[in-house]
Order: sequence, then C-alpha cells, then structure tokens
Amino acid sequence: MQALSKAGRLGSLAVVCALLLAACGGGGGGGSSAPQQPGTPPGGSGPTWTQGVFQPASTFVDRCQVVRTGVDIEGNPFPDRAGSLTQELFWLRSWTNETYLWNTEVVDRNPAGFSNRRDYFAVLRTTAITPSGENKDDFHFSQSTADFLRERNSVARAGYGAEFVFISSSRPRDVRVLFTEPGSPAAQTVSGQPNFVRGTRILRIDGVDLVNGATQAEVDALNNGLFPATAGENHTFEVQDPGAASTRTITLTSANVTPTAVNRTRVIPTASGAVGYMLLNTFNTFASEREIAQAITQLRNANVTDLVLDLRYNGGGLLAVASQLSYMTAGAARTSGRIFERLEFNAAAGNTNPVTGEANTPIPFYTTGLGFSLNNGAALDTLNLARVYVLSTASTCSASESVVNSLRGIDVEVILIGGTTCGKPYGFYPTDNCGETYFTIQFRGVNNKGFGDYADGFTPSNSSSSFAVQTPGCAVADDYTRELGDETEAMLAAALEYRATGVCPSATVRAAPRPDADAVGDLRTTDRSTIQQILRSNRDMRMPQ
Repeated sequence: MQALSKAGRLGSLAVVCALLLAACGGGGGGGSSAPQQPGTPPGGSGPTWTQGVFQPASTFVDRCQVVRTGVDIEGNPFPDRAGSLTQELFWLRSWTNETYLWNTEVVDRNPAGFSNRRDYFAVLRTTAITPSGENKDDFHFSQSTADFLRERNSVARAGYGAEFVFISSSRPRDVRVLFTEPGSPAAQTVSGQPNFVRGTRILRIDGVDLVNGATQAEVDALNNGLFPATAGENHTFEVQDPGAASTRTITLTSANVTPTAVNRTRVIPTASGAVGYMLLNTFNTFASEREIAQAITQLRNANVTDLVLDLRYNGGGLLAVASQLSYMTAGAARTSGRIFERLEFNAAAGNTNPVTGEANTPIPFYTTGLGFSLNNGAALDTLNLARVYVLSTASTCSASESVVNSLRGIDVEVILIGGTTCGKPYGFYPTDNCGETYFTIQFRGVNNKGFGDYADGFTPSNSSSSFAVQTPGCAVADDYTRELGDETEAMLAAALEYRATGVCPSATVRAAPRPDADAVGDLRTTDRSTIQQILRSNRDMRMPQ
C-alpha cells in the first residue's frame, strides 16, 4: 500500500475519466464570459440547451443510447429505456445541477459540444482551488457500472494477507511490510518465526532482485510475486527483518484473504491505569460492526481508563459503524441529544436530500446494533471516555475523520498523534445511468457544532502543516521498525508519553523514511483498482437491508 497525496490521487483518477473546479452565473448553473445561443446536442432531435435553464433530471433518467436488457450481477433488472446520447448528456447536466455540492460553481456548458458522456461529465465540476493550493474537488470520476458492481461485490482477494509500504518503487527499490492480517499466510509462524513482521524488507522474489532488477521480465516477475492473481500460487521471498544482520528465505502460498476491521487490541498497564489500544484498519466491511463492538467490550472489561485508537491506515467505510464507535468511546451521557454528523447539500436542496428525495435527517450517535453483523437493537458497551488518542497518517480518511470531527463536536478531547489526515469531509452516492456509474461530490459532513471545514485534514498542533485544522497532539513519523501495538513503536510511545507528561517527545525515534507519495516507479504499489481504492476511502451511507 502506498499513501497517495491529493495530487497523486487526482493523477490516478485522471486515467479513469478525462474523487471526489470558473465563473459563476445565474440560475444555479454557472455561466461563461461570452453569450451563447441555445443549441441541440449530438444524437438527433431532443431537448435544446438554454444557459441556466434546467429541466428535472427525472425527465432524462434511464433514457439510453444503448439499452441494457436483463438483470445485473446483483439480480436487479436494468431500468434502461430507449433514448439517445442527447438525453444522457442532459441527464448529467440536470443531475449535477440538482445534486452537486458546488453546483453554482459549475460552468453550464452546451452539451452540443460533446460527443462522449465521460468527457462531458469530466467538466461538470468546480475548478476552484483551496487556500493550500489543492483542487477543491479532488474526487470526480466515473466508470462502467458492470466494473463497479463486480468490484463492489468482491470480498476476498488473492494475496498473502500483507500490506506493503513502497518507500521507493523505482531502483534502488525499498518495499517493506506494513502489517499482516491475523491468520493469513503472511502471519503464519514457521519454526517459531512469523513469515512476515512489520518492517520486513523484501529483497528478492522468486530469485529476482527486487532492489535493482531492471529488465521488464524481472519487473513483471516482481509484480506477479507481490500481487498474485489467484489463490494457490507459490512464491519465494528473500527478506530481512528490522534490526537483523542476516536474511532469510520463505515460501508463501497465496490465498483468498478477507481483511479484518480490528486487526489487534491490547491492554497496556501503566502506573495511572490501564490503556486500551485498538488497531482499526477499516469500517468497510459489514463484519466491522461486530469486531469493533467485541473489542470495546474486551477493553471495558479490562477497566481501561484511556483509549489509543490507531486509525493510521483506516480510509473509511460505513458511516453508521463510525457513529457506533464514537458512541462506544464517549458513552451515553456525552452523546445524548447530540448528533454524530449532519449532511450539508447544496443550498437549493433545503432540508431535503436531493439524491434520495427524503428529509435530510441528521445521523445520530447509534447506541445499538444495526444489523450489519450484530442483531438489530443489541446493546453496545461503552468506555465513557472524555478523551481519546488517535494515531493518524495521510491514509486516515473520510469516515475515520468523521470519528475525529464528531467527538470534537461533543467536546471529547481528541489528541492526534502522527501525521495530517487526508482531508475528506465530503461524500457521494454512486449513481448509475445507462451503464455508467458516476461519482460526484454531493455533501459535506458537519458535526454537532456545525463544523466540517477540514478539506486539508486534521493535524497535530506542533506539525508544520499550515492549512489543516490544528488539533492537540504530536507530529510523529510512521515507524516501520516496531510492531503495531508495541509500546516502543514511535506513534504509540508518543501517545503514552503525552498521556503521562502532557508533552510531546523531544525527537522522533526509529522512524523509517517516509514513502514518496508522488514518485512513479516501475513496481505496482497496489493490486486494487481505482474504484476499490476510492471505495475504501469513502463515507459509505448504506444501512442494512
């Protein structure tokens, strides 16, 4: 896994469409500097374009140039009706005007100038820049609905159950193990030694030099070994563990591995009470509801007086489960009568969710199981904490940031240890029309105090980040030389020291070089598609059926 900067994410998304900026005009649709005459888009007869005048998107929805028949892979009948490219483009225009968060910043372009729906969709966005110089909208893309559904429904992936960090993906390459999944091939023990530990450096794969291998055949072999295509593949690794003078050789057999949400928990005894530690890597699986609840019960039964919530690699997922975690952390008294998050849509939406057509009801702090993987209505244990320590990096994103923001919104003290979070207070509802699924920013999440302005992320108060939201805590680089949950690992050690003294460590120790997020090398840095990466870092608004 490689943490991507916003620029890096935008670059990768540009390959998908030509996630989530310009003059403004009247009628809520933007304008241009020169007058334009009404026109008819390509595709024959149909609606005509008048700048700033929009018909309802429902007029054009599912009116398709190419009509799908039958059912999709989820068993849902295709809603397509005979139509034209003209109607598809007019649907995009009206749908953007109705649901896009910054709809008044979109230039209302005549669809007649476009002969491709992806090209037209690509310009239906704001071109504004944030004070830090980032694109205001960094998450705008689309892909075929068939691909989206295949990837959304894929649960297990072939692999070893190891996440890698690419400190350098070009020669001389430096690839290390970030963490392993419990019970996976990567975590299995042979002769008392786990196959991989955090920080294990990969030197050779199937006899090929990973550090300096130069030919295309060597690069292909390295990529195939790092990211096996199917379960049952055998690959041999020469590796060097952190602090070890010698290397060792292991053979791994790939398997279909389903990631766990709670990777590990610990209870750390201290002179001033027990401290709970939870490594929570995703809210993206339905099983995360059960795993988090079980971990909180374990920590409550251990009478922990503080919690270190390790979200450094948590890109987001189910917002309702993030709400449950926040409730379980803060307790009933602090959350009673308060909201976890309210969705803010564009100004024209009023009190209605323009995507669903329903009332825009605030998201509460959920106090019971919701039916993802716990019984609906099952009571949730709580820790009743007035403060929480959150370990963060640029991979801490979306629903994870909602946890930080929502707790701050009810005056729970959030102490941030690590790096600046990704900065994604926004979300969208993936929407299919005529075989293409579109992702456009439709809402911003705000907390109980109405705050949601963290497009440049949250950052520890002693960091050098100028535009992110300053939060009490300590800037500490990720440490690949110690296991996650080890009290001497740099971030966790800093959290424990800050808890004991109220002061940040004088220097960061044992921190490996940070990966260059914008570097382009010849090794693949992930086996996930763009949509899989985006869905891992999104607010997922689904509730159990």
